[in-house]
Amino acid sequence: MPTAGTKSYVAKTGEVTRGWHLVDATDVVLGRMATRLAEILMGKHKPEYTPHVDTGDFIVVVNAEKVKLTGSNKREQRTYGRYSYYPGGYKEETLGSLMERYPDRVVEMAVRRMLPKTKLGRVMLKKLKVYRGNEHPHQAQQPETLTLN
Repeated sequence: MPTAGTKSYVAKTGEVTRGWHLVDATDVVLGRMATRLAEILMGKHKPEYTPHVDTGDFIVVVNAEKVKLTGSNKREQRTYGRYSYYPGGYKEETLGSLMERYPDRVVEMAVRRMLPKTKLGRVMLKKLKVYRGNEHPHQAQQPETLTLN
């Protein structure tokens, strides 16, 4: 029970300061990385975290194609489905084939599924920038390097 005189802090949208983080996904386990990135996007790592306000930071992920997957046959067994809303329009693709073509989408999907399924969650996801390779166009923001190992 709070004592008399203590006040709770509630963040306001205009008062939030956002930082930039650079993450190298080389040999980092996909699920563990996604949980940490979702936490940073939501702002849970900050003391001024407020559930109904976007208090999170921007994240730039590089080398998405070098992310590590645990399990011996996860590349063949894990499937991702999509539906075009046409009859017979459901298609499935394995994680291995998706990693070959779009490794950045695999990382994005893993993080998206750990964020809230609301308007605020969609706003949080826009702060995630994922790139294959080591180059990214966010050099001017001078992101601090975040190690996840």
